[in-house]
Amino acid sequence: MVGAIGLVLFDLDNVLYDYNRRRRAERLSAITGIAADHISAAIWDSGLERLGDAGTLPRDAYLQAFGDRIGFPVGLADWLDARRAAMSPNGPMLALVERLRASVGVAILTNNPELLTDHVDVLCPELRPLFGDRIYASASFRAAKPDVTCFQRCLAGLAVEPSAVLFVDDLPENVAGARAAGLHAHHFTSVEGVRRELAARGMAM
Repeated sequence: MVGAIGLVLFDLDNVLYDYNRRRRAERLSAITGIAADHISAAIWDSGLERLGDAGTLPRDAYLQAFGDRIGFPVGLADWLDARRAAMSPNGPMLALVERLRASVGVAILTNNPELLTDHVDVLCPELRPLFGDRIYASASFRAAKPDVTCFQRCLAGLAVEPSAVLFVDDLPENVAGARAAGLHAHHFTSVEGVRRELAARGMAM
């Protein structure tokens, strides 16, 4: 067995839920009448989403900037509608978490604005029964992965030492950031890979 793990910290998008940014842009296009390519460039290519993830923009300022960038006012209901349209639960991963939580702590750290965690029960209704209140947006820590500060502030809130945490994320740079912060980390590519990682640490699923 490799080290004792007391908490498994999961990314959300493309780990616990499949997330399709193109589908989100297309849904926003249907709502606003603005081309999806323009929306993608205005929101994601411009760096606005990164500002939201890092908590640089408060909730209202983020929504205002979101609409300003694409040239159409986007209210909370429309933002949630488009976000929800881009997401679908990863059933095998959620089933793994259900089994895992019987023996070890589980939590989520996602690069997202606080609007996501404010409305997680609308966007991701499967999560609350599994994770309770341990669902954290990077914006609440005023830093985003892979910044080590994001991990440090999250673990301080959870009152757990980095050496007791296994972090699971689909982006190699976030995995590297977690390791730099002292966490164990697994680069997510499949549920089978997570099972193998857990088994190597004495947590056969």
